[in-house]
Amino acid sequence: MSPALPSLPALSSLPAVEHPELLAAPVAAALAEWPHADRVAVVEIDPALADTAAMSEAYDVPLTWSVNCVLVAGRRDGQERVAACLVRADTRADVNNRVKRLLDVRKASFLAMDRAVAESGMEHGGITPVGLPREWRVLLDPRALECEVAVIGTGLRRSKLLVPGRLLAELPGTEVVDGLAVPSGAAPA
Repeated sequence: MSPALPSLPALSSLPAVEHPELLAAPVAAALAEWPHADRVAVVEIDPALADTAAMSEAYDVPLTWSVNCVLVAGRRDGQERVAACLVRADTRADVNNRVKRLLDVRKASFLAMDRAVAESGMEHGGITPVGLPREWRVLLDPRALECEVAVIGTGLRRSKLLVPGRLLAELPGTEVVDGLAVPSGAAPA
């Protein structure tokens, strides 16, 4: 018997691997190789509601279930270092302190949107850790592991993946990092 798919009350869950039309190409390819893909659902949403706050309000999804993927880059000795930071929507990545130190760079900045879209093969507002370039680090705040159902991007604005939070740590190359995020209202340390 296959495991039950994660679900949300207001949306219809479908097996993600059976619906590649709802996934960006790199996401579909990565899920096809991931041993836990049978535990991942996809839900179709209004693309105008892809941004976390709008989606949470429209579909009654708690911010503590939404996991944002922010791309950050910095340089050291002429080498660029890029990381995807996975943080719950009720927090924000500590880019100026924790992420900067992890990347070992003088200054860490959000990756420019046009670059993020071009290099990930995903749409702005749908970027997800699933299927990112292998040379990018994937940093995960442990609070995301607490999500019964983690809502993440599909690489497209018109859908979301539903993943048991604890499985986010099983994504290829993922590093669980204490202190990666701070509460949204907290001042930088």
